[in-house]
Amino acid sequence: MKRTLYKSACLALALLVAVTIFQRSLTPDQFLQEPLPPTVESPQTGNLVKANSFWKSPEDVVAPTPMASEAPQAWDVLTTNCSININLTHQSWFQNLEPHFRQFLAYRHCRYFPMLLNHPEKCEGDVYMLVVIKSVITQHDRREAIRQTWGQERESAGRGRGAVRTLFLLGTASKQEERTHYQQLLAYEDRLYGDILQWDFLDSFFNLTLKEIHFLKWLGIYCPSVPFVFKGDDDVFVNPTNLLEFLSDRQPEESVFVGDVLKHARPIRKKDNKYYIPPVMYNKPTYPPYAGGGGFLMAGSLARRLHHACDTLELFPIDDVFLGMCLEVLGVQPTGHEGFKTFGISRNRSSRLNKEPCFYRDMLVVHKLMPKELVAMWELVHGNLTCSRKLQVL
Repeated sequence: MKRTLYKSACLALALLVAVTIFQRSLTPDQFLQEPLPPTVESPQTGNLVKANSFWKSPEDVVAPTPMASEAPQAWDVLTTNCSININLTHQSWFQNLEPHFRQFLAYRHCRYFPMLLNHPEKCEGDVYMLVVIKSVITQHDRREAIRQTWGQERESAGRGRGAVRTLFLLGTASKQEERTHYQQLLAYEDRLYGDILQWDFLDSFFNLTLKEIHFLKWLGIYCPSVPFVFKGDDDVFVNPTNLLEFLSDRQPEESVFVGDVLKHARPIRKKDNKYYIPPVMYNKPTYPPYAGGGGFLMAGSLARRLHHACDTLELFPIDDVFLGMCLEVLGVQPTGHEGFKTFGISRNRSSRLNKEPCFYRDMLVVHKLMPKELVAMWELVHGNLTCSRKLQVL
């Protein structure tokens, strides 16, 4: 415990110093204003246009590395070559899309990127469950809260089962002026904890799908035999004891994919909504069933099949929906479970139920809690808690 507190104090001090230096090195305009979103221009010549900052800075793009025809034994994407798909740029339907959708479509064939931080040793030995959390480089406080609470590793999952290991999935800073500073901080954080997987693509909402396929590829290379995977966001409360209890009568060879499943969800067509999808990108009336909001459990064997299924599909901007599409390719129906709460214990955010630890004690995953809320709830649930009734969800 003292060692963990010491690590946390060191990291917090390093972050405070670095952010202070970073802020003093920028003018107010540089610090407060975000760059205008890049647009895809029609090429003036027949040459391929270099990738813009949606993926990487143009000067960072280099020649591709030949891919192996067989399954790789290590991460085999060592360089980046991401050029615009000029076949789209002259088409009227493409030009009528919003800039960020034009960006996404013009570069979505760029599927895999080099690794910057890797920890293949996480899967050495007998590992029963891999806990994987999507995060972004600036949200170190969320990662720290998770390490202190539900992300703590354990050498045994009980009942003769193997270890539980934790990893965070990251891209690079989305703002050019932040990239160097935050990358240095992340490298220091990773030296302390050794639990970060990072790839060389920008962290953005549309790039969450890249995070999905990069992890699935990584899992197939470095964790070919892990029985189960929990994958979640960095703003959820998780009860590991309940997850392991749920898995106690499941077999690794089963097609386990469990979460808060949305069925017959309709694509959102309102342009001011974060999840808006234009009809030209998806013209069906409903999405396939998918697990949304916060986290899900899956068998490792299914995850490896999922990787190959995803590689048969074009990337889709909403990562949860994209995984549902991959499951549909496999003919696997995700299973809904009442212990996964996408919208909190109650959909009414002001409801007192969302702050009641007796409900959290019996859940598997609850979305959404910020770092201070997460730590406080964890302490309440694992303190001297007395509940008048038990909510049975397992």
